[in-house]
Amino acid sequence: MKKTIVVACSLLSMTAGFAQTKTSADAKMNSFVTSLMGKMTTEEKIGQLNLVTPGGTVTGSVVSTDVDNKIRKGQVGGLFGITGPDKIRKAQEIAVNNSRLHIPLIFGLDVIHGHRTIFPIPLGLSASWDMPMIERSAQIAAQEATADGLSWVYSPMVDIARDPRWGRIAEGSGEDVYLGSQIAKAMVKGYQGNAYDGKSVMACVKHYALYGAAEAGRDYNTTDMSRIKMFEYYLPPYKAAIDAGVGSVMSSFNEVDAVPATANKWLMTDLLRKQWGFKGFVVTDYTAINEMIDHGIGDLKRVSAEALKAGIDMDMVGEGFLNTLSQSLKEGKVTIQQINEACKRVLEAKYKLGLFEDPYRYCDEKRFANEILTDDSRKAAREFAARSMVLLKNSNNVLPLQKKGTVALIGPLADNQRNMLGTWSVSGDFAKSITMLQGIKNVAGNDVKVVYAKGCNISDDSVFAKKVNAFGTEIDIDKRSPQEMIDEAIRAAQQSDVVVAILGEAADMTGEASSMSDISLQPSQKRLLRALKATGKPVVLVLMSGRPMTIVEENDNMDAILEAWFPGTEAGNAVADVLFGNYNPSGKITASFPRNVGQIPVYYNYKNTGRPYHGGPTKFRSDYLDVSNDPLYPFGYGLSYTSFSYGDVRISKLNPKGNETLTATVSVSNTGKYAGEEVVQLYITDPVATVTRAVKDLKGFQKIKLQPGETKEVTFKITTEELKFYNTDLKYDWEAGDFIIQVGGNSRDTKSAKVNWSK
Repeated sequence: MKKTIVVACSLLSMTAGFAQTKTSADAKMNSFVTSLMGKMTTEEKIGQLNLVTPGGTVTGSVVSTDVDNKIRKGQVGGLFGITGPDKIRKAQEIAVNNSRLHIPLIFGLDVIHGHRTIFPIPLGLSASWDMPMIERSAQIAAQEATADGLSWVYSPMVDIARDPRWGRIAEGSGEDVYLGSQIAKAMVKGYQGNAYDGKSVMACVKHYALYGAAEAGRDYNTTDMSRIKMFEYYLPPYKAAIDAGVGSVMSSFNEVDAVPATANKWLMTDLLRKQWGFKGFVVTDYTAINEMIDHGIGDLKRVSAEALKAGIDMDMVGEGFLNTLSQSLKEGKVTIQQINEACKRVLEAKYKLGLFEDPYRYCDEKRFANEILTDDSRKAAREFAARSMVLLKNSNNVLPLQKKGTVALIGPLADNQRNMLGTWSVSGDFAKSITMLQGIKNVAGNDVKVVYAKGCNISDDSVFAKKVNAFGTEIDIDKRSPQEMIDEAIRAAQQSDVVVAILGEAADMTGEASSMSDISLQPSQKRLLRALKATGKPVVLVLMSGRPMTIVEENDNMDAILEAWFPGTEAGNAVADVLFGNYNPSGKITASFPRNVGQIPVYYNYKNTGRPYHGGPTKFRSDYLDVSNDPLYPFGYGLSYTSFSYGDVRISKLNPKGNETLTATVSVSNTGKYAGEEVVQLYITDPVATVTRAVKDLKGFQKIKLQPGETKEVTFKITTEELKFYNTDLKYDWEAGDFIIQVGGNSRDTKSAKVNWSK
């Protein structure tokens, strides 16, 4: 007993010491910032709220002008769109040496899935279900970004997306709120570490809020949903990032409750700051303040005032704050207190990053020379890419391929560096990426002969190609006719043992402003696959995409399908590692694959109606006449080169009470011939409640590795926390009753047990 008391007292002392240290640091920061603001004019305070870009990363029609002169006048708080310690030092010198108060700038950039070393797109990373790996990817990205002069990144993007037509689904973690929240925490921790030590960055969670629910999957479109749906399924990943200590938040383009997010006081102040306790600063998305004019909120002066009053601290590119707030202050439309609060938060961010102590702490050219695109980073990129891929089909164990014989490598993405990195790889150099052709030659060995043919264009539509090619030629239309290319592919297939077709999307067919109403393969690619199938050779489809695609025909006809997403810098090596069995695929999809666009939105945790669909031919049920309600591949689905079997779910207590903890245990066995990893998933169903509940919700997962013949016991601890939901009063609580505990390898195929939990 005495020993226990001593330990408890010791921990209490340590906690108190940490709190005292933090309080002391906060007091020091407050004193510094207050003193600095006492010297600032109102115009200089407004200047700190102005974020500009001289070019570089441009996601709108506006580019800032006369940037150097504005910095000298104290009219700029931060810059984005430039990289390199030399360039950033020069810009910083203007602020530090030539502005009146020498206030340093903050430098940001979109670092979405790696910086110079590009990792798989976030949707791909999420398919790994590997939180330590995802955290490590953000940590490496932060190290490279800081070596490149940056201290602030516009990531993670945590928008829940249930509509694959939306191009920006590629940037997030899919359709599930629980998994999305875990990834949000991991990313923030990876970027920011435990302290801003010069090798970590300030993260910016985006897009707050509900951006992934844009109507019709059309980017920038309106969003409308109930408060219960918001709190239950869309807001938690943002809150998870806040709870993880994220330093900044970016507002979204859409409206929330008929008010654009950027002017939504309930969203930015009442919820974010008062309810969730966020202490950092809020930046708009690109010209989001100005765009509220077209939303119908008013002219630039009015929308700028509304944004400031809502709780926006920094205006990205639009310069509405810079050009209107002084006049609005004179007219009483805003207060000096509101300007002071916004300025204070921006200055605090710079203080936390150490920029006042050393404005050039991120401008170390030695680090730039030694810590970017290193061998270790490329090795990590190769590992991350392999672990992100999902095996969707593997008839007759076509995969893994043998390291002998002849392989026909066919497709417009097979020998294509330009498209390996995917969307939002703004600092990546595609010329340093590994193509599929290179990778297969690297991995397969001398006993494999590779015969290559392009086979088709990504698309034959020149008008469509022009839209996709906004940032460079990603869809290259060959001078040869489509039939000539198919004939070449058939000749290659006929002299091979197996065909590997590398098909899918160009990099910027997903991402911002890349919504699609048809998410099937382009007609040129479908014609190629039909011709390859007709040769009678086994065909393996490697699908590169930034979204779940509609691939019913391909599922019916291909012998194997590997979803590779956009794998990044080490694309070809990673794909080859999986194809030839150097790595046994373990990915599980995090967004359901629809059978056709008419099913959208299709997601696993739907709600039953009063006339639920139970399968089979029906009438007067909530179903379609022409297609099943079920997705082609359900959330959490993914195959392996081995096979896993699940035993029955064993529950420690069938009648738990109150705050008791129960355990759900299942035996998982590797019944195949290869060592492999399995993501064991826990779902809970609440059949009866005061508000309607989803048919099931993910509440936990574990990724395990099993040798052939090995069995492991997987145990989940379940408390009433996993039973809680939001009721009509937006109270987060649980209700007594029956609960169905489900465990399995995907959201569809589970074993279950029922418990009755009383208060």
